[in-house]
Amino acid sequence: MSQSPKTIVELRFEEVIVPANPGSVNTPGHHKPLHMLPVGGKAAWSVQFDDLPKLILQLRLADGTVGWGEFYRDHNWATVSAVAENLLGRSIDDLPLQDLPIPLSREYDGFECAIWDAAAKSLQVPLHRLLGGAVRDKVKVGAWSSWRELDEMGPLAKSFQDQGFDCIKLKAGLDDDVVGWCRTIREHAPGMWVILDPNQRWENAGEARRRLQALDAIGNLLLIEDPIPRWMLQDYARLRTFTATPVVLHVSLPYVYQGQRSYDAINALAHGAVDGFNFNCGLAKFKELDAISSTANLPCWHGSEVDLGILEAMYVHQAAAAKSCTWPSDIFGRLIRSHDLLETPLCFEPPFVKVPEGPGLGVTPSPATISRFKTSENVFALKG
Repeated sequence: MSQSPKTIVELRFEEVIVPANPGSVNTPGHHKPLHMLPVGGKAAWSVQFDDLPKLILQLRLADGTVGWGEFYRDHNWATVSAVAENLLGRSIDDLPLQDLPIPLSREYDGFECAIWDAAAKSLQVPLHRLLGGAVRDKVKVGAWSSWRELDEMGPLAKSFQDQGFDCIKLKAGLDDDVVGWCRTIREHAPGMWVILDPNQRWENAGEARRRLQALDAIGNLLLIEDPIPRWMLQDYARLRTFTATPVVLHVSLPYVYQGQRSYDAINALAHGAVDGFNFNCGLAKFKELDAISSTANLPCWHGSEVDLGILEAMYVHQAAAAKSCTWPSDIFGRLIRSHDLLETPLCFEPPFVKVPEGPGLGVTPSPATISRFKTSENVFALKG
C-alpha cells in the first residue's frame, strides 16, 4: 500500500534546559521557586522553573513537511514515548485536530502544537486560520517579575514602562509587601498597571481583604488572579462584592493532575465568582474556553509557564483568534529566558507582540541554538 504524503514518518525529540537571565526572576541572591508541581521526590515550590527540562519536537511527514512543537517543563518520557509510537505511520489528514488520539496529560499540547503546525503548513495557511482566523493582528502583552526588594520594584517597573509596557505581573505570596510594591510602582511609573498572582497563597478571604482594601486605595491594580485556594468559589464571589479590582481565576489545563478542566470556567461563572479568566492550554481547548468567556461577555488573557519561542508563537496565534483575549497575555519568555530558540524572535512592540506571518506557526527554530542547550535526544522513526 502506498504511503500518504501526510504520513508521520519521524518524531525527533531534543531535551533542552534554557536558564533565565541573571536577575530576571528574583532580586539577586533571593531564591523563590515558582514551579508549583512536585518534581520527582521533591515537593512543590522546591525547584525553579528554568532548572527543569523542556522538549522540542520535530514531527516530520512523508512529503518532508516539519511541524514543530514545544512541551511544558518536566515532561514524562514514558508518556512521550508511548504517544510517539502511536502516532508513527498515521496521516495527519486522518487525525481530528480538535480531539487528537492522545491521552489527557501535560504532554498533549506539545504534540498538538507540532501536528497543527504541520497541518497548517500543508495547507499553506497561518496557524490562526485553523482556529477561525485572527480577529486582531497584534496581541496585548505585559512585563513580569517574581520577588523583589521594595527599593528595586519601582525602578524595575519604570524600566519596563520605558520599553513601552503598561502592565507588570508579579507573583505574590502571603509574606510579600504587595501594598508597598504597588505604592512604589505608582511613584516611579505612574500609569503602570499591576497584576498580582498569589497562586492561591493568600490562604483565605480575610487575608485577601486585608490587602485588597489598601490596594484599591492605591489604584493601580489591574486585577487579582487566584488570590485564595480555587475550591473557595463562594469566597471568590464575596471578594467581588468587597473590592473594585477584578477577581480572576486561572484555568490551566496543563495542571491536569491537579484536576483542572475546562468546566472549571463554567463552575466559576455559575458561582458568580469571577470577572474574567487567565486561560493556559493547547489550541483546541483554548478555542473552547474562549467561547465560554466571550459568551459570558468576560475578558481573558493567555497564561504561560515562562516558555520558549515555539510555544509562545502558538500562544500569539491563539490569543489573536480569541475574541475575549483582551487583557495582557503572559507572553514574555524572551524577557526572562537567555534564549527563545528561534532564528528570529517574535516581533515585540511593547505593549504588543505581532502575529507571526507565513504558514504554520510562522517562526523558524534555530537548530544550532537548540543544540547548544540540548541535554538529550530521542528519535522515533517509521521502519521500512
